[in-house]
Amino acid sequence: MTKDRVVEALGGRLDGVVDASERRRAEYSSDASNYRVLPRAVVFPRSDEDVAVTLEVAKDNGLSVTARGGGTSVAGNAIGPGLVLDFSRHMNRIVEVDPQARVAKVQPGVVLSELQRAARPHGLRFGPDPSTQNRCTLGGMIGNNACGPRAVAWGRTSDTVRELRILDGNGVERTLANDLTVLPGLAEFTAANLAVLRTDLGRFERQASGYGLEHLLPERGSAVAKAFVGSEGTCGLLLDATVELVALPKAAVLTVLGYPDIATAADNVAAVMACRPTAVEGIDARLVDAVRAHRGTVAELPRGGGWLFVETSGDTPAEAVAIAEQLRRSVDALDSRIVTDPAAAAALWHIRADGAGLAGRTPDGQPAWPGWEDAAVPPERLGAYLRDFADLTAEHGVDGLLYGHIGDGCIHVRLDLPIADAPRRFRRFLFDAAGLVVRHGGSLSGEHGDGRARSELLSLMYSRRVLDIFAGYKALFDPGDVLNPGVLVDPRPIDADLRLVGLPLLPASGGFAFPHDHGDLSTAVHRCVGVGKCRADTRAAGGFMCPSYLATKDEKDSTRGRARVLQEVVRGALPWSSDAVAESLDLCLSCKACRSDCPAGVDVAAYRAEALYRRYRHRPRPVDHYSLGWLPRWLALATRVPRAANRLADNAVLRRIGLRAAGIDPRREVPRLADRSFRRMWRDLGGVVPPAVPGLDSVDTPTAAVEAGADRPEVMLWVDTFTDAFDPEIALAAARLVQSLGYRVRIPARRVCCGLTWISTGQLDGARARLRATLDALDEHVRGGGIVLGLEPSCTAVLRSDLPELLPEDPRATATAQAVRTLAEFLAGQVNWRPPQSQGRTVVVQPHCHQHAIMGFDADRQLLATMGINVTEITGCCGLAGNFGMQRDHYDISVAVAENGLLPALRTADQETILLADGFSCRTQAAQLTGRQGRHLAQFLLEQ
Repeated sequence: MTKDRVVEALGGRLDGVVDASERRRAEYSSDASNYRVLPRAVVFPRSDEDVAVTLEVAKDNGLSVTARGGGTSVAGNAIGPGLVLDFSRHMNRIVEVDPQARVAKVQPGVVLSELQRAARPHGLRFGPDPSTQNRCTLGGMIGNNACGPRAVAWGRTSDTVRELRILDGNGVERTLANDLTVLPGLAEFTAANLAVLRTDLGRFERQASGYGLEHLLPERGSAVAKAFVGSEGTCGLLLDATVELVALPKAAVLTVLGYPDIATAADNVAAVMACRPTAVEGIDARLVDAVRAHRGTVAELPRGGGWLFVETSGDTPAEAVAIAEQLRRSVDALDSRIVTDPAAAAALWHIRADGAGLAGRTPDGQPAWPGWEDAAVPPERLGAYLRDFADLTAEHGVDGLLYGHIGDGCIHVRLDLPIADAPRRFRRFLFDAAGLVVRHGGSLSGEHGDGRARSELLSLMYSRRVLDIFAGYKALFDPGDVLNPGVLVDPRPIDADLRLVGLPLLPASGGFAFPHDHGDLSTAVHRCVGVGKCRADTRAAGGFMCPSYLATKDEKDSTRGRARVLQEVVRGALPWSSDAVAESLDLCLSCKACRSDCPAGVDVAAYRAEALYRRYRHRPRPVDHYSLGWLPRWLALATRVPRAANRLADNAVLRRIGLRAAGIDPRREVPRLADRSFRRMWRDLGGVVPPAVPGLDSVDTPTAAVEAGADRPEVMLWVDTFTDAFDPEIALAAARLVQSLGYRVRIPARRVCCGLTWISTGQLDGARARLRATLDALDEHVRGGGIVLGLEPSCTAVLRSDLPELLPEDPRATATAQAVRTLAEFLAGQVNWRPPQSQGRTVVVQPHCHQHAIMGFDADRQLLATMGINVTEITGCCGLAGNFGMQRDHYDISVAVAENGLLPALRTADQETILLADGFSCRTQAAQLTGRQGRHLAQFLLEQ
């Protein structure tokens, strides 16, 4: 049977969807591991029956089946060459939460944070809490026996499981609990192997490598369901799970203990555990440095070069503090800090969460990989192991950042492994590392499973007898080896199927320089290691990433999905002109949020521009690349006759015809041009804004401050195309405000453009030409130490980031980027200026995505706080995003993205509440979808 007929056979019998497109196969070719295996097809089941049909068709056609949840596996156990079942899309229902019995019944695709939200009103939670909890699924956690920092108190996933309903490899539905007779031959298998199960397995809590068959022992309750946990999809396909919940602590306190280094901290773990903490995490100083470099700052830590984060709890805050004080007295720390404020504790825990992603780079900026991710040793051996491990990494010339669950002996580290040199150095290091763990009585994996990354190494940890027992166990469930073959039993070599082997260099070819990736696009797109934060709804934490994914919940619209497709392109498996690339990038809003929100710094906006550049260079382009991509050209002409242009836009018939011809959705309104552009107003005013300007409220402005004296410091007002043509009153307000502070305001002598619309449509040659003209116009001012003040966040972001990355050879580019300020940043630098007070006033603020990603919103946030304003800050993209929401076929998704934040916030706000939005797109989207007119910060400050 051919591939098409396999897909046809499935598609005709599924309620869900089967997809064998090149794009989809690329998206699911890897998880968060180092491995790449293209599946035959991806299936999105909607029901138990869909799962059964998929397994049946796979068996009939000699295909394997691999279960997948959030795709966050770092061991390569969520990829396979046959059919991949993605449970997260549809089979993600919380069937029941029973607060009396303290259990929950869930489908395998339920994301852990969703279960936590459902349990919280009942004072309950699921115990294990890995760092990926806002995107990992319960099915994946059961597959890998996930843990997290609170496993020291509430156990591993295997400790929570009460009942599992599965399909075994024969397609037979079975309900696993505590009865060995549920599977023919299992009772006899257990009886024949009692001695080995008692002596070789379950020796310490984090012995996660291999199968957890110690749970089959009669003294452990013949717990078949618990033994199934950690089988990595090799023994059955989960249909639903009944798991136990635990009570939320009534009061919790965080104690941070500082030590000379992380190994010394590990030496002290017995004293820490004696206080019965609910969580114990260890962090190395170099990881903290990485977070500080990424964020600019971190929460205050006590003295030390390694820290333990210890959470203790009690029935009252006083009891929790008393336990923390007892802990502090009983340990040998250099310094300590007890944190009772939940917000302060959350800020400290964020160091750990952010560090988990930033560990994907070594301190010197080299990519670090998860091939030796989560080894564990008995806690009493951890300090000695860490010292030996430091010697081993030095010997092999590899480096990485350490953190982990020190309370139970599990250490996480990503290393700059010599994957490109596989099999020689790569294999040698992993075998030596495995030997070291075994000498310390440890486990190759402490919670992430063995997968393709470690299964071959099991022969170092276990005897032939144990490996035969593992094979016999799998054969009882899956005699045909249909389920996730190559993992645990009869493993693939650890250096087979590596994603990074054999990659060609792809140096810059006139597009972006990718300075942080050695000028190599291949290295840049491989920044994505599959952490999957782009699949999480992180808006509650201030994240903006992947607005289209939040709207569609489709992997193709995630940062990771797009990066996976581009990885296939740079390896030569797909051409730039392929439909797969076009489909993958179509709904990317170029919001740039992934650049800041992705822990690995993946920048899909830049990759998208580069992809469009390589695809269309010297070729005809889509019509909207000319209509929207060249918009500054058209506006320069239209602003000469604004009334005539507006009359044409007001004619409904002509507007619809014109929009369709221009590749623009006819449901969009055409923004109205101002009667006079700012440049024309500025010329008429002679370069000085008087204290009162028509359309602006009067404020007390010193006369001397508005005089254009040559001896006064100068600020260059960057007059972007959108402000100039549509909202000149914003520039007038800004000029008036800056002049009131004693500065002389200048604007570029001639019309210049940052090239934003050329960049977003991949016309990078045109963008560079415009940026060179910009440098020419600003050079004298910048060389004199002057500030360049941007008003439109997207254009300001181009000058701050795209400019030096598109013109790296021009030394003026970096100097200009460093001279650029947002209005709030400029005002924050005025030591003698205080903003007007508006105590109790309420505003809704829409930060621009580019500002969030490049400049940050802290200066604006602080300014508004100083004014005493009550702020509702919208998190997430407005959905218009420059040309994206204007393009044909993007209107519906643009509105759906707006429903993620902007529209609900405006519906909730009363009509007197001001919408504060510096971005032209943000104001336009709000006006067109709700009728609400937004104000720029410059206008808002003058109106107070």
